[in-house]
Amino acid sequence: MSVEQPLWQALTAYRVLTLLYALGLCVYSFDDYDHPLGAVVYLAVLTLWTALTFRMVSSAERCTRQFLVGDLGIAVTGILLTPLVDSHDRIVEGTPTLPSIWTMGAVLGFAIKGGWRWGASASTVVCAANVIERGGFAQDTVHMLLLVWVASVAIGYVVEVARASERTLARALRIEAATRERERLARDIHDSVLQVLAMVQRRGAAIGGEAAELGRMAGEQEIALRTLVSTGLVTPPRGADAAPDPGGPTDAAGPSAPPCPPDPERSDGGPCDLRALLAPHAGSQVTFSEPGAPVLLPAGVAGELAAAVGAALDNVRVHAGEDAHAWILLEDEPDAVMVTVRDDGPGIPEGRLADAEAEGRLGVALSIRGRLRDLGGTAAWISAPGQGTEVELTVPKAPAKKAKAKGEAAR
Repeated sequence: MSVEQPLWQALTAYRVLTLLYALGLCVYSFDDYDHPLGAVVYLAVLTLWTALTFRMVSSAERCTRQFLVGDLGIAVTGILLTPLVDSHDRIVEGTPTLPSIWTMGAVLGFAIKGGWRWGASASTVVCAANVIERGGFAQDTVHMLLLVWVASVAIGYVVEVARASERTLARALRIEAATRERERLARDIHDSVLQVLAMVQRRGAAIGGEAAELGRMAGEQEIALRTLVSTGLVTPPRGADAAPDPGGPTDAAGPSAPPCPPDPERSDGGPCDLRALLAPHAGSQVTFSEPGAPVLLPAGVAGELAAAVGAALDNVRVHAGEDAHAWILLEDEPDAVMVTVRDDGPGIPEGRLADAEAEGRLGVALSIRGRLRDLGGTAAWISAPGQGTEVELTVPKAPAKKAKAKGEAAR
């Protein structure tokens, strides 16, 4: 049941009770009216309207905007008819209008349906009608109208907060259900499929030959399956000779992440989950670690950063050997996105990068450092002989899109 449904039920009861109150006032003051027949006719119309629209205020779906306007029109009409039915002296003394407090039900309908803005608008109309009916601003009238205005705004605001809380709760319940289902699948898969794939990998490596290739493929599938059940990112299988294609199509978008365009270079700069572009690099020789939430960057920026990561992994395969293991760590900081690529290779001798650039080998200078420079970011290498290499790629969030456009214009 919706959290606001009790409010609609209370409003239904309120309209009935206040109608009875207005009828009681009419009977009590019947002899005091200048034109009692007019009061009777209006209250008969009000009673018929309330009876015919009884179910209209039972839920948000039935309570349409047209009904609310008509309901408010009935209330305002009764207020403006009061000077024609009652005497001026009684009106000055503060005698209730023909609809009396039934009018508040029309205002509350606006507040519950559309929030505090709708409630404020409806109460303003009622306030104006009461001022016209009294012929000016009397102290008791101002106090009553101010109470009506504040009450409608307060109730409308409470309704908006309740709706937001309901949406948050529903989203949390969906996430909890998805997490439980993922954990159940992970347990089942771990007890069956993953163990079989791990056994095929070990046996294939021990037998050698074509069985070794089969074992390697089983190992990659095991990594992909672990990634899927743990993060929801689908990692396409990658062969040993497959070149990284970080800018190409991918199905690695998480359940709540926006899809990445097929070609970030030709994208419109919309948000893209960087995890989806880096997840395909994971395999038997590459371990990918990422946050549990989407890491959003403009699509072009995400594509360039993923391409720089691919270039760093190419360097690992070329210079550290096919047997080297690499690790990709994605970090989402408040002001920047950082991707660290580390390997367990022999490392880079001091000065080797500068020498390679001087010799005209621009792989690092253009594929990695140049891309990061165009994005307004930085690329740093930490390496020592025999201790592997670590590449830190950092892209600031705020100026990333602007820096990317500037870099494209410069080229």
